[in-house]
Amino acid sequence: MSIKRTLVAGMSLSAAALVGIAVHEGYRGDAYIPVPGDVPTIGFGTTGGVRMGDRTDPVSALQRALTDIQGFEGALKRCVTVPLHQHEYDVFVSFSYNVGSSAFCRSTLVRKLNAGDYAGACDELLRWRFVAGRDCAVPSSRCAGLWKRRQDEHAACLGVS
Repeated sequence: MSIKRTLVAGMSLSAAALVGIAVHEGYRGDAYIPVPGDVPTIGFGTTGGVRMGDRTDPVSALQRALTDIQGFEGALKRCVTVPLHQHEYDVFVSFSYNVGSSAFCRSTLVRKLNAGDYAGACDELLRWRFVAGRDCAVPSSRCAGLWKRRQDEHAACLGVS
């Protein structure tokens, strides 16, 4: 029996995906700049309204991340016009949370997705492997964690993880 895709308007992030985002983002209680030229970040990847010197605790950080994620879900629901499986929805929310909703909605990934090229959209995740000009797929890279995240997202998107 095949499970049908669902219209994104009626979907929400799974609990497992929330945990996955928190694990991939990692936790920092003090505001920091992830890479030179980036914006201040705190908790589990929160950037909105964060200033250097800000502090948080894990519970508050997770609550803030969930609130932030709900905003990214709204963006996804505005720009994705095709139905998704839950695992695809979870991956695309996680990806959007990482790269930003504007970049997500303007991406080739979304164009392929809305054209019904689900596998092609999943494959696009692997193209998003650069940070500040560094290729994170290079084994000795300081940003190898991003490449691991993209590989995990790709596998989950294809439904093989």
